Amino acid sequence: MSGRTPFAPRHVPALRIFGALLHRDLTVARRDIVSLLVRTTMQPLLFVVVFGAMLPRMGFMQRGYTAALLPGILAISLAFSSLQSVTMPMLVDFGGTREIEDRLLAPAPTWLIAFEKVAAGVIQGVFAALFVLPLARLIMGPIDALSVGHIGAVIVVTVLGAAAFSAIGLVLGTAISPQNIGLMFSVILAPMIMFGCAYYPWRSLDRVPAMKVAVLVNPLTYVSEGMRAVLTPGLPHMSLLAILAALTALSAGFWWLGLKTFLKKSIG
Repeated sequence: MSGRTPFAPRHVPALRIFGALLHRDLTVARRDIVSLLVRTTMQPLLFVVVFGAMLPRMGFMQRGYTAALLPGILAISLAFSSLQSVTMPMLVDFGGTREIEDRLLAPAPTWLIAFEKVAAGVIQGVFAALFVLPLARLIMGPIDALSVGHIGAVIVVTVLGAAAFSAIGLVLGTAISPQNIGLMFSVILAPMIMFGCAYYPWRSLDRVPAMKVAVLVNPLTYVSEGMRAVLTPGLPHMSLLAILAALTALSAGFWWLGLKTFLKKSIG
């Protein structure tokens, strides 16, 4: 007898566990892809139809407005797809059935479970933006200011924006009870959309100085302006360096806060 047990546990690399968890979540999202896209892109696309196509053609709005509108529409799709892709599963996982327990029992640090949720949100947010861009362009027609020449900057802003809102989704999904989900959309998300510079450029708020400062606390402002800076660089927009710094700080800050609430809820 060698003294070795045939059932000795085998070490599984954390990266392999992360990959398995991510594959599971993306498989679930793929099966629910229609519901995901309707949930996260219907409102932006309806806004594109009315304000980006109908009103300009009816003469009630300048054609140039579409150039300012498209980046904001993409920002909304990116941000709220990322947020909801993390928040909604978190509410289910930490619900009455505690479905999160099977992942918490995996041979991996708890922070990795939370990080995987955020990574899945980033991927789904980027997918939503890629889905909306060609549709919005098709509906609106030609947009003179639109440019994808700075593809590297487009990728950086897109990923950072998705990361920031995935981290926000982690915070909301672990800090808000399922009973208050309706309140979250009414009190948090609706004002965030209206005052996130999605439907108007931040520079246009020069005539409302107090609001121009107030919207800087809104994370969506930086995603919207970031999209303008990289997709319509010829139009007025916030400094790209300031946008990247803000999105990086928001991603790190909300990740730290979301991890704290996730760990607290995991042992609660």
